[in-house]
Amino acid sequence: MLITHDTRCALDTVVDLVNTAPENDTAPDGLTDVASLDDFVRNHEVSDVGALSEFDLAAVRKVRGRFAEVFAAPDPGSAATVINDLIAAAGTTPRLTNHDGYDWHVHYFAPGASVADHLAADCGMALAFFVVAGEQERLRRCEAPDCRRAFVDLSRNRSRRYCDSRTCGNRLHVAAYRARRKEAAG
Repeated sequence: MLITHDTRCALDTVVDLVNTAPENDTAPDGLTDVASLDDFVRNHEVSDVGALSEFDLAAVRKVRGRFAEVFAAPDPGSAATVINDLIAAAGTTPRLTNHDGYDWHVHYFAPGASVADHLAADCGMALAFFVVAGEQERLRRCEAPDCRRAFVDLSRNRSRRYCDSRTCGNRLHVAAYRARRKEAAG
């Protein structure tokens, strides 16, 4: 599957957005206030976004929840339903653009769209490409029992199981190794 630069950026953005949600009652929300939303927008270079407000924060949190539903969808049809709802509500207006040193690419959000509609349109379309390509199973959650962060498995053989092999994956492999050694020592 060919993934263009703008689609990859949108995928990274949607994964990071989903991962700002608290995973349980003790984890903090990564979008606690307008300042944290502004940081998110700036760090992900979301273009054409004006001044942000509490309304934007609430709307982005709602979109974040819908994106989480896509990562939890049991089948392509369920994922498509959520993605279609997001894209339709955002009022997509595909247009070619070249800005900020990037070559021609497609923006799906309407000019002047809110940050929530911008994210719903561009990120929703990136997720739609995966469903269309029959690759919805690449939209995953970390298999570490104490993690559950979202990620997109871009490995060649679709074998990635953890959000980060250096942290979650390594921690579980070390635990399994220690358990085997303990069992062997008997």
